[in-house]
Amino acid sequence: MILQNLHTHTTFCDGKNTPEEMVQAAISLGMDSLGFSGHSPLLAPVPGDWCMQPEQVENYRREILRLREKYAEELTIFLGLEQDMLSPSPKETYDYIIGSVHGLLTTGGELAAVDESEESFCRAVKDYFNGDALNFAEAYYQAVGQVAEKTGCQIVGHFDLICKFNEGGKLFDTAHPRYQKAALAALDRLMQRDVIMEINTGAMSRGYRSAPYPEKWILKEIKKRNIPICITSDTHSAQTLMHEFSLASQLAQSCGYQEVMYLTKQGFVSGPLQS
Repeated sequence: MILQNLHTHTTFCDGKNTPEEMVQAAISLGMDSLGFSGHSPLLAPVPGDWCMQPEQVENYRREILRLREKYAEELTIFLGLEQDMLSPSPKETYDYIIGSVHGLLTTGGELAAVDESEESFCRAVKDYFNGDALNFAEAYYQAVGQVAEKTGCQIVGHFDLICKFNEGGKLFDTAHPRYQKAALAALDRLMQRDVIMEINTGAMSRGYRSAPYPEKWILKEIKKRNIPICITSDTHSAQTLMHEFSLASQLAQSCGYQEVMYLTKQGFVSGPLQS
């Protein structure tokens, strides 16, 4: 069993702790490895104060590589990037890429944010999707289905992020045929690529959800398609580096998974679930 998290944010984007504070927390937890995944800059003029600005990228890379060398005897550190669909292709190389969709660009050049707040989500539904949240979900999953082709990612981030504020189905019904058809179409497109789907506990640690992404019925569909998984915390704080990993492992096992993917210096390999 490898104790690893590959979805980690810091003060370089919207995290609360510096990279070195995250490294020290990982070492104190006895983790084997830690991957940093700063939010990529967005294409102008898309607004986004939660991601790195272009001038920050080199400093981010330099700091992670400095920490990799400084703590080499205590922790394996990977340099990653969370690459958004609305970001330019990175010029630099990374150990891995997480491909994500955090919002959709409207015809007027504005951002219909998926995960900013419940208020902004509802406003986007009203302003851009004729008041129909399922229209928003269909457009979202159309983008998610293309995320691997667009970003070249190895990991698909928080597949059903659109459910962040939908605890208890208060905004839309995930059992609705339109919703499920859109989600499954995205999975069918993604399975044509060599990708890993993450079980992501980030919204749990921040109090938005009582269960990880993706919903259990989606994870079962991922398993049917023989798509491998990894477990991540999408952490924005040193206190949540491995938040509810045991619960995520139990969810994976209940859906038929016995192994998850881990990143090593030789690439991704499969290994046992956390007990």
